[in-house]
Amino acid sequence: MTERMKNPAMILPDAMTGIQNIYKATYKGGVPATTMELVHLRASQINGCSACIFGGIDSAKKHGETDERLHQVVAWRESNLFTDAERAALAMTEAATRLADRPDAVTDEIWDAATDHFDEQQLAAIVLMIGLTNLFNRLNTTVRAQAGATWS
Repeated sequence: MTERMKNPAMILPDAMTGIQNIYKATYKGGVPATTMELVHLRASQINGCSACIFGGIDSAKKHGETDERLHQVVAWRESNLFTDAERAALAMTEAATRLADRPDAVTDEIWDAATDHFDEQQLAAIVLMIGLTNLFNRLNTTVRAQAGATWS
């Protein structure tokens, strides 16, 4: 597969500046960095964005994530390696990424489970990370960004 063009956010510097500011804000929301990395990785797996999966794994390792847990993110429901808070964040990630799968994508049950573990600021950070990851997944898959480059 041949890359079609550079990431559009790299071509339009003002876009990248805005995106970077949102990204930085998400990490100031009080959610553990490893949880944010799991959110990013799971959304990227769902969307099939190899560039984001590659970069996300690299970034997660830099934040202290283990290979064992990273290998099990795709099957987090069947794994005993994730905390209840991480499970709530991963469930929210899947629901908010798969919007077309059901009419009420992020159900009250999913939302309530997340509120058991995260306050409003933390929820804002998680929701923004999900949205930002989905943005990058869509940009990268559209232009066929190649895995191997990292941004961390």
